[in-house]
Amino acid sequence: MYQAAQQARIRANLHSIDATKPAANGGELPGLAELIAKQLQPDVVTIDQDGFYPRQFLQDLGELGGYAGVVAPAFGGSGLGLTHSVQVMAKVSQTCLSTGFAIWCQTACLRYLQLSDNENLKIRFLPALVDGRLLGGTGLSNTLKFKCGIERALLKARRVAGGYAINGNLPWVSNLGPGHVFVTGCPVEDDGRLLFFLVETQRNGFRLVEGAHFAAMEGTGTQACQFRDYFVGDDYVLAQPEKSENYLAKIKPGMILAQMGMGLGLIRACIDLIESANKSSGLTNQYLDDQAEELADELAIAERETYRLTRLLDNDTTADVLADVLKVRLAGSELSLRASQSALLHQGAKGFLTHSAAQRKVREAYFVAIVTPAIKQLRRELANLKSAEVCALPLS
Repeated sequence: MYQAAQQARIRANLHSIDATKPAANGGELPGLAELIAKQLQPDVVTIDQDGFYPRQFLQDLGELGGYAGVVAPAFGGSGLGLTHSVQVMAKVSQTCLSTGFAIWCQTACLRYLQLSDNENLKIRFLPALVDGRLLGGTGLSNTLKFKCGIERALLKARRVAGGYAINGNLPWVSNLGPGHVFVTGCPVEDDGRLLFFLVETQRNGFRLVEGAHFAAMEGTGTQACQFRDYFVGDDYVLAQPEKSENYLAKIKPGMILAQMGMGLGLIRACIDLIESANKSSGLTNQYLDDQAEELADELAIAERETYRLTRLLDNDTTADVLADVLKVRLAGSELSLRASQSALLHQGAKGFLTHSAAQRKVREAYFVAIVTPAIKQLRRELANLKSAEVCALPLS
């Protein structure tokens, strides 16, 4: 009964998508398949179980052009757009979702800078982030939840001469290490509006702390962050309070939509596992829910909708697509859960072995479902948007 209800929700989220539109092409990055096979595939179990952070792979991916899509050529990018970045992320996530998530962090950091008005900050940091010489993360989980009224703000900014003093703690930010950078945001004292800024992990007043250990995603460079009167000069601000509302509206849809790269890659990998298992156990497996063909059909719809939306945002960063983004992102989470469960059941007992890909995919799928914005937050935001639409209707 739960399975049927879950399938109905996913189909409802994808119901309005035009399944006749072709999926986006051009996402094949020359050399990517070889880089994955040589540098990533051999380390997948070590990344998952030992928390190995694949720094060299991430740096080499930047050199290959894997992060360049969301950055303009003037700052060292390719300008191929969010579409290209999501396709690269999906390809990597088929093999290792932890690394796909690190790529999302890097891409998000790049896009935050690209969409800011701080030209000097772009000139200084974007080229090194694009080619992987500098690695970066995104610390906007608490910022978004605070903005939605889900959490209290964990950081506070106080206006001081020439900038802001930041105090507080973030429990975990990913793709971090010594010498990395990341973007975060927090309310300003006696103002209430948000401030968005770039953080350098080597600076005074900031400390990285080894945090919790996770059931999956151990190799993502996830650490806790402590701010003790950390000084953010005005030259490191991406959006001052008076411009933060418009800035958030620009970055939020693309930030959320880009996470589909993880889900699309994971679902594709689960379909491959199902097809592999059916070569020897197809007669028994035919009685399981969510066969490869059905999942492939729903994946194709999700891909088409994802790339329709990435193209819209590539053409216009202010496009009114948030509701559609939330819907497809929710469908991606739910389809990830279904596909991974089906892959494990199709694999049977061998899918439950410590080193098996199937049980890893189940844990990875739960990450897709709980990373900000989690399923519960997506449903909450969609409900709020629907309520706002009803309230905006003229009285009859």
